[in-house]
Amino acid sequence: MPYVMVQIPKTPAPSPPAPRSVPTSADVARLAGVSRATVSYVLNNTSAVRISEPTRRRVHEAAKELGYVPHAAARSLRAGHSRMVLMPAPSIPVGPLYSRFINELQWALSRLDYTVVQYGTVGLHGDEAARAWAELRPVAVLVPGSGLGPQGVAVLKRSGARAVVTLGPKSVEGAHALLMNHEKVGHCAGAHLYARGRRRIGVVVPEESGLEFFSLPRLEGVRRALRGTDATVTELPLAYEEEAAARLAARWRALGLDAVFAYNDEYAMLLMRALQDQGVAVPEDTAVIGADDLMLGRLLRPRLSTVHIELPSGRDLAELVDRTVHNPAAAPETHKVLGATVVHRDSS
Repeated sequence: MPYVMVQIPKTPAPSPPAPRSVPTSADVARLAGVSRATVSYVLNNTSAVRISEPTRRRVHEAAKELGYVPHAAARSLRAGHSRMVLMPAPSIPVGPLYSRFINELQWALSRLDYTVVQYGTVGLHGDEAARAWAELRPVAVLVPGSGLGPQGVAVLKRSGARAVVTLGPKSVEGAHALLMNHEKVGHCAGAHLYARGRRRIGVVVPEESGLEFFSLPRLEGVRRALRGTDATVTELPLAYEEEAAARLAARWRALGLDAVFAYNDEYAMLLMRALQDQGVAVPEDTAVIGADDLMLGRLLRPRLSTVHIELPSGRDLAELVDRTVHNPAAAPETHKVLGATVVHRDSS
């Protein structure tokens, strides 16, 4: 019997789904029943044109349903500048006080329709870092520290930055400056300890790289407060480690100190625990004061004395940025923004 070859047709492989088209403002306008101009006004938060609240809701709901978001680059081209505010990411550990300030600033800038971008520039410093920031074409740059120079400010402005603001101990030519003099923090602590009858005062200087921007001015502030008195100041290098604090506490009696300004509350808590473990009574043998006024310091026993630091208002800084973006030719402003007051508690 002859064989008959029967060819069974293969099941065709499923074709890949057609790529979904990217939704446009025209799609949003059709779904919301408004013009494309109205969509632009609503989603770009344009204040010059009055749009009713029901219309705004319809546009936002249509955009959400379609998954539409405005194209930032296209919006920047239309406006002639971006809405990006760049902040170099801190290269050092930041505490709760600075984190609260950054959160408030980001919230305030977002209310003004800016986007804050933290940009890491590991290994880049000063004007070299400024060139890297300029590549992103931000409309404003907020620079903590003191590494930026006049040339870096000029590079940023040539790239389109309308506002350059520095936060540090001194102003930079061409930039707005928020002067943050940390000597004041140390001066408050030193004067307080002297007024409490302490004469042999230690000052903790963290060994962690980068913190010298804060610690050295605070040390100088203590020295300035005690200059011309019968008090002595002893610099105490300390790493933020239990073992390092234990080693310092073990030789405390040999140092002969009766008080310590421990840089901030975190270092103060670390050292105070180590001193107590060595049988050094606080404040009877040694008075301790920190800085930052963290809530945790109030929960210690004895309660921790501290220097309360007033940082600039995030809202005020956001308004300075917005004002400068709208008037980039205005003369740079300089503001002294760091306040410091002692909060006296049990540890001193």
